[in-house]
Amino acid sequence: MNLNPLRLLAYSSAIALGTSYLAPPPYFAGPIARQVGSNGQCSAEQPKSAAPHKNIWKGLTKNETVSVLQYLHSNSSGLNLTAAESAGSWDNRIALVELLQPNKTDTISFLANANGTNGPPRYARATILFGATADPYVQDYMVGPLPVTSSTKIQPLTFLYNNKSPGKIMVANADGDSTTVLFDSIGSSIDEITRKFWNATLADGLSLWQINPVWREDDKTICWYGFMNSPTSNFDTQTLLPLGLYVRADITGRDTSKWKTTGWYYNGKFYETTEDFRKSASAPGFEILKANIDGPWAGTDKRGEPLPFDELPPPMPVSQGPKRFSIDANEQYVSWMDFSFYFSVSRNTGVRLFHIKYKGKKILYELGLEEALTHYAGNDPVQSGTAYFDSLPGFGPGMVSLVDGYDCPYYSTYMDATYPDGESIYTQTKGICLFEMDMGYPIQRHSAGRYASVTKNIAFTLRSISTIGNYDFLTSYNFFLDGSMEVSVRASGYIQSAFYAKNEEYGFKIHDQLSGSIHDHILTFKADFDILGEKNSLQKVEFVPKTEEYSWSKGKPRNTMKASKSFITNEADSKINWAPNSAALYSIVNKDAKNKFGEFPGYRITPSTGSVTYLTIQNSSNIPNAANFADHAFYVTKQKDTEAQAAHPYNEMDPYDPLIDFGKFFDGDSLDQEDLVVWFNLGMHHIPHTGDLPNTVFSTAHSAMTIEPMNYLDGDPSRATTQQVRIDYGDNDTIKNVETFGARHANCSIDLSHNLPDLYNYRGRLAVRKYPYDPSRQEFRRGTERAERN
Repeated sequence: MNLNPLRLLAYSSAIALGTSYLAPPPYFAGPIARQVGSNGQCSAEQPKSAAPHKNIWKGLTKNETVSVLQYLHSNSSGLNLTAAESAGSWDNRIALVELLQPNKTDTISFLANANGTNGPPRYARATILFGATADPYVQDYMVGPLPVTSSTKIQPLTFLYNNKSPGKIMVANADGDSTTVLFDSIGSSIDEITRKFWNATLADGLSLWQINPVWREDDKTICWYGFMNSPTSNFDTQTLLPLGLYVRADITGRDTSKWKTTGWYYNGKFYETTEDFRKSASAPGFEILKANIDGPWAGTDKRGEPLPFDELPPPMPVSQGPKRFSIDANEQYVSWMDFSFYFSVSRNTGVRLFHIKYKGKKILYELGLEEALTHYAGNDPVQSGTAYFDSLPGFGPGMVSLVDGYDCPYYSTYMDATYPDGESIYTQTKGICLFEMDMGYPIQRHSAGRYASVTKNIAFTLRSISTIGNYDFLTSYNFFLDGSMEVSVRASGYIQSAFYAKNEEYGFKIHDQLSGSIHDHILTFKADFDILGEKNSLQKVEFVPKTEEYSWSKGKPRNTMKASKSFITNEADSKINWAPNSAALYSIVNKDAKNKFGEFPGYRITPSTGSVTYLTIQNSSNIPNAANFADHAFYVTKQKDTEAQAAHPYNEMDPYDPLIDFGKFFDGDSLDQEDLVVWFNLGMHHIPHTGDLPNTVFSTAHSAMTIEPMNYLDGDPSRATTQQVRIDYGDNDTIKNVETFGARHANCSIDLSHNLPDLYNYRGRLAVRKYPYDPSRQEFRRGTERAERN
């Protein structure tokens, strides 16, 4: 019986907190740079550099992880834990041990003058599932200081959370992996009906798809399940195969033998009991809806009429010589042109950047994903009842090994990505790529009567891809020669679809009985700005239509426009939507550091795609207080160590009283020359159409935000690059002079065979258990197929 397809499998295992869905260890093996060229003439060696100081945001070391796990399992912790590899749902077990990121206020003096010191004390965050109770719950703890010594203590982690029981949340569905008895009961009760409808049963091919999160109604835990057809190929097409039958179950309490079916829904009609549904389905004239069945239309392999000349080799980017950026792999530190930054990998949210500097001055303390919310709607209870928090299955466990030449240019530098989960540490080989790219259009150009001036637009990118169930999210952090940065997110993969019956108001009909289920993707990012210091303000400049009389207009009014400059000075006004016609600019500026022209220097945030969205649904019935970070385009708050996260992966376990209610951040704090944090939303309003089959494509499912200098620099810094040309004209349109400003060009031949990746070397994750710890224990590797844990 296939119980948990795709994303449901990820969520059910994550909710049960036994393990992550397919996770993986350690520690960045050195960066891999492809050798390009012939006889070494155009080699692409990766320059190395030494980070100016220790990466204080990097995850726990192997030794730190082992010592914390041993400490938690010791009698002195008082937690009564069972080792994860043998734990069941009625045991207390470790869900996660990771670095508790240092408080920003504890890092300021270190970053200002590191001088080889080790930075602020390190603590671990330990998430424990207490299953050995009738009322299971999750509790976060902090363990430290590290390394573990006699002075190390464990205490509840409370200061980050603003729910009723800080750091503690009840688990309504702790036995979600124990649904076999319920599903057997559901299947056997209507076997004759499903055979009549689809010539199949839950025991021989059909599966159930679960709402997320489960509902709490009148002190009961309610869950809806939708029947899904099975793929007939190797492609994971199950999300395209809803059958239109839905069953409601009461899964209250921990005695799974008492879980029971409480209703059915089919073709627009709700049936209170199984007997009612069986009686109706057996009656003459009962309408049986056709099934969704996959086929070549649902596979991603090549099909269709050949494209003209498509069999010929396409253009490809080629690295002309040595890499132009440097890496300290041990400290996860990167430097390109005038930019530098550290990065780390979080189990929940993937890659995060820290201490981003431009021209030696800090711009951002932190930049990274907080949550990826996908909220569906539909006429059936499963689509209506689904809202995914993708940090729960995790962007770390979701990280894939990048395919050379497809996910990233052939000449990219690849690094492994390491993160903890449960009692293991995992490494995704080639989980991160770094590369320069000519953007295909100039960053500057001008033609005049006597010359033409053009500058190449060379950008630098750090990229990762995480597959969360049926969706692949590609995240790029891009850096440009004009001093700007861009956060870019793209989505691809199989849509989660709906059965078409009576779903016209929620989507288009896109195949036989298939509806493209309407949904919102909301990806929330944190950007902690420090512009010329930690004290900043939020400037707003509006384009305002005006009618004005001027001294020179001789009493005749003129219709024109003005720049209305103001400041948003309080959190009461800092929940912001982008203005109609994009007629308002927002910048984080330093009012105490005017530039030489008297203007406030800063960095502006602005959408770089048309698709930057916030949640359409207001006061969601599924997640009423758990997604208050998603109801506006962006927010600005005063930085507080107690408000370091906009969300928490376990928010969905109690959406009425989530661990972190972002709405409580807005308590009237001043934003006038304070340490400011911007929380901005990327995403897409997605109503799938026929072009989303078989997969949504990255080109259109794209959302991005630009962070660009505003009155911060004396001029355009891209003038410093040698990658430009000025062509001077002489008489009669002759070329008088070509100035290349000393740019060097490769003059060796390119051996294209070096640019062809060996895709048979594609690898998956490495896993190393850290408890019980045995350094001689053989590591195991998983490839693209799901592997059983040893």
